[in-house]
Amino acid sequence: MAHNRNHLILNVAQVLIWACAMLLPAAMTWLISGDSHRFGFTFWPSFYMMLPICLVYLVNYFLLVPKLLFRKRIVWFIILNVILLALLNAPSFFPRGEIPEPLREHLQRRDILAFRIPTLISAAFFQLVFIFLAIGVRAILRSNDVQMQLQEERRKTAEAELTWLKHQLNPHFLFNTLNNISSLTQIDPDKAQESIGQLSDTLRYALYDTDADKVPLSGEVSFLDNYIRLMQLRCNELTEVKTSWELPAVDVKIAPLLFISPIENAFKHGINARMPSFVHIGLHPEGQDLVFDCENSVFEKSGEDHIGSGIGVENLHRRLELIYPKAYSYEQSEKDGVYSVRIVLKKILG
Repeated sequence: MAHNRNHLILNVAQVLIWACAMLLPAAMTWLISGDSHRFGFTFWPSFYMMLPICLVYLVNYFLLVPKLLFRKRIVWFIILNVILLALLNAPSFFPRGEIPEPLREHLQRRDILAFRIPTLISAAFFQLVFIFLAIGVRAILRSNDVQMQLQEERRKTAEAELTWLKHQLNPHFLFNTLNNISSLTQIDPDKAQESIGQLSDTLRYALYDTDADKVPLSGEVSFLDNYIRLMQLRCNELTEVKTSWELPAVDVKIAPLLFISPIENAFKHGINARMPSFVHIGLHPEGQDLVFDCENSVFEKSGEDHIGSGIGVENLHRRLELIYPKAYSYEQSEKDGVYSVRIVLKKILG
């Protein structure tokens, strides 16, 4: 809607500029001389001089360039422009009164043509300049339209991926968590009741509170903390899970569900029920930057699903690039059985 309105405003503005260009010489003459009779005397010559240029530009801008040139009908574009230039310049080829009649009688036809042709060529060349100007303006607008369409497609893709991420939380995460809570009801009813509350808060946040483009960091950290505590339900005493949340003095807003994929990967690939394992997660400010760290032991799954890969990680890279272009860093490494991820959101605390 806004895009069409901007195009309409630009089109109307161009027509008004051409109208002002035709009126300006006469208006200036009138203002300088103070003689209203000179307005019409100056207007008509300037009008007839500007009219062919104006028509060439507007016909190309509104019709020939978008309908023919941009649709690869180049031959028709050239033919119709040649016809247009011929029609506009034909009346001026032998204007009455330009060559005195006594002189005309002594000039041969070829001499008259030689007298007219330079003027005709100059006029046609000047009109060609405005044809190229119309092409240039249209090309710039077309490029802007393409960029806007790409941005809109990226925005829709990001929204679809965020929706996918929300739904990804639901089935497996919900199924496993409910199974764990079900087991707790007989062993530790109070712990089971607490976990049900955490699950309720987690799902409510993921499904409803993340509709905005940006969410308060404090709310996102509460969600992550609940999510991690629920993931801990399937861990035994061999697993060490540590979290460290250092929030900045002033609450800021970040993109929702941005750090879920690294945490999910950490629990998926870093936990082994029969061997000592760990997951360490932290968030802290560094100057004007916000730093997220996630470290875990590595127990690779069989098949092609390796840590640091998968749809969730690809989604994270796309969202970072779209939401924080040139304002983030993403580092991942694996050394001595420890896999690390660091995400830095730059200058969001300033």
